[in-house]
Amino acid sequence: MPREGADGGNGGPLLEIKGLVTHYGRIEALHEVSLHIGEGELVALVGGNGAGKTTLLRTISGLQPCSAGDIAFDGRAITRFPPDKRVEIGIAQVPEGRQVFGPMSVEDNLLLGGFIRPRGLVSEDIGRMFGMFPVLEQKRQQPAGTLSGGQQQMLAIARGLMARPRLLLLDEPSMGLAPNLVEGIFATIQSLKEQGTTIFLVEQNAFGALSIADRGYVLETGRIVVSDTGAELLRNEKVKEAYLGL
Repeated sequence: MPREGADGGNGGPLLEIKGLVTHYGRIEALHEVSLHIGEGELVALVGGNGAGKTTLLRTISGLQPCSAGDIAFDGRAITRFPPDKRVEIGIAQVPEGRQVFGPMSVEDNLLLGGFIRPRGLVSEDIGRMFGMFPVLEQKRQQPAGTLSGGQQQMLAIARGLMARPRLLLLDEPSMGLAPNLVEGIFATIQSLKEQGTTIFLVEQNAFGALSIADRGYVLETGRIVVSDTGAELLRNEKVKEAYLGL
């Protein structure tokens, strides 16, 4: 259940997007997308390949410019903020495909994630990550590229958490993982939510994402076509047919 006030009871949603339009050249990739995320919520965005899911995350984090519309974070307009400023105010993205720095050690990858944190607190944050992901502590001096796919995903999530974000953007965290590892990644995400992290989860694995989400949105060809609680979307006949194979 969303925590009390998660849907704007404390003065408004943590993230609010209104009428967002994004282009790649002349191609309009997002068509007036509007959504909101309350503090403490786990919100899922599901849709097929090419729907615009990653584009939306990149636009929220500032890596992709928007052509129209507004993005507000904690009531503050951030539509024109550069990516580094968005990290500073509390938005961190874990990119699709993990994108860890393979030749660098696990610990150095984490240090990079904490670059905006006061130096004296970074070692404390690393200790927190090792407590959350014990396997990373065991391999702290190993090159990140030698980790398994599941371990690299844990490292990518931990690196994002090193910035102590108020909003964590997760882009396809289960992609490319063996089925037996996917369940563990979703359990990790759910645990983060239970610890109070606000999460926007973008996933092709609609069943896994909606099963742990407070609310969800379905994106098709750049448009939000339906939104509801995670549980209701799992029961939605259109969603079941298009994304759950039922």
